[in-house]
Amino acid sequence: MPAPRPVGPADPLVRLGAIGDKYSRRGALVTGLIVFGAGSVMGSLVDETALVITARAVMGLGAAVIMPATLSLLVATFPRGERGKAITVWTATSGLAIALGPLVAGWLLEDHAWGSTFLINIPVVVLALIGALLLVPPSKAEGLGRLDYGGGLLSIVSIGALVYAIIEGPHFGWGAGPVTAAVVAVVGLILFVLWELRHPQPMLDVRKFKVRPFSGSMIAVLFFFFGTFGSIYYATQHLQFVLGYGPLDTGVRLLPLAGAVFVGAAVTGRLTPKLGIKSMIVVGMAIGTVGVLLLTRIDQGSTYDDFLAPLLLLGVAIGLSVSPATDTIMGSFPENELGVGGGANDTALELGGSLGIAVLGSLLGTTYRDELTDLVGGKLPAAALDTAQDSVGGGLAVAQRIAQDPAGGPAQAQALINAVHESFATAVSHTSLIGGVIMGAGTLIVLAVLPSHRKRPARTTGKTTADATARPEPERSDAI
Repeated sequence: MPAPRPVGPADPLVRLGAIGDKYSRRGALVTGLIVFGAGSVMGSLVDETALVITARAVMGLGAAVIMPATLSLLVATFPRGERGKAITVWTATSGLAIALGPLVAGWLLEDHAWGSTFLINIPVVVLALIGALLLVPPSKAEGLGRLDYGGGLLSIVSIGALVYAIIEGPHFGWGAGPVTAAVVAVVGLILFVLWELRHPQPMLDVRKFKVRPFSGSMIAVLFFFFGTFGSIYYATQHLQFVLGYGPLDTGVRLLPLAGAVFVGAAVTGRLTPKLGIKSMIVVGMAIGTVGVLLLTRIDQGSTYDDFLAPLLLLGVAIGLSVSPATDTIMGSFPENELGVGGGANDTALELGGSLGIAVLGSLLGTTYRDELTDLVGGKLPAAALDTAQDSVGGGLAVAQRIAQDPAGGPAQAQALINAVHESFATAVSHTSLIGGVIMGAGTLIVLAVLPSHRKRPARTTGKTTADATARPEPERSDAI
């Protein structure tokens, strides 16, 4: 498989959340929407790979401003007793987007050019801007002082280097580039922790990780989206390339995932006050682990029915776990650092998803190449084998050329197609086993770290965890 390259706002989320706290949370939301819309317009107009990647990077930057702003505004707007319900709705809406995104994109690709998948964002951005300006109250924290730009830079460099090393190393070999990136990531993370411990106003007070509800919830979000994003990444490829569904049909078959998210969110809204945050998070992670492990049953003869149960379980797991974990993370920050809290939560989510796609995607590609080499390694010319090994789509393209070549023919082409399908199904099964084991280990870690109390944590109000019992600092309602 080609090296997966997730493009997302994982790196600068905390930094941009802090900027929103200092200047204007609603302003951050509006700015992020404008940047995201500009990137979408750019993506619809260009046709070179480098420019498309640049457009996606601009969209990622816009999303990195939007995501912390949504959570911080939500928490700042709703009273404490209603915040859990509001975050549950936020989670359910996010789960709906997971399924609706591929569905809408598939519908557009049926009859329109690929640039339409960028343009569809424009009416969404316009509606969101109108709603933000008319319905969202202005919100701004007071007395934050100067921003910690050094910590922000260290976090961006460290996480970016880490994801690069994980993606490039397994695919292209651990040469100078990936090894250097890994070293930069380790050194950068160490420097980040030391910097934050010494800075008078740190971007993220790393001492918070000593607080078990916060650290346990962050670990839960990280591991949870590691498994779910990674498995959805290769499940959709199997639906398209092995089972032969088009983009629209694939999107339709992801809809049960969205419905299951709503079911899980409804259940967690009712049961979390009774059973406690720990129970809901751990149970949700355990269900998600089972969903990933069920994909180990996939083989060449599998049909969509074999994917339905894993998708349903993953959707229920998202609905059960994400809302209480997010509520706990946001409750660990004072009122004047809600943007930082939203950034921390979304960083765990995006970093977990990026690492899941990078790690499991690289493992998937390695297994696929090894299996395909064993099946057809001596039967194809070197160039054709190299193309077929690169991705399942490349393998099917080679088979198509063989079918049209007088020296090959339909029989040889079908033999290669069968080998490609078998290799990819084996890769899905093997990768799901590793992903399930990692997610199960994460579940056990969260079980050990999270405390067993049933009440939601009291919101901290000072700048460090030692100030958790202080009175809340007032919010300012300054216009943009």
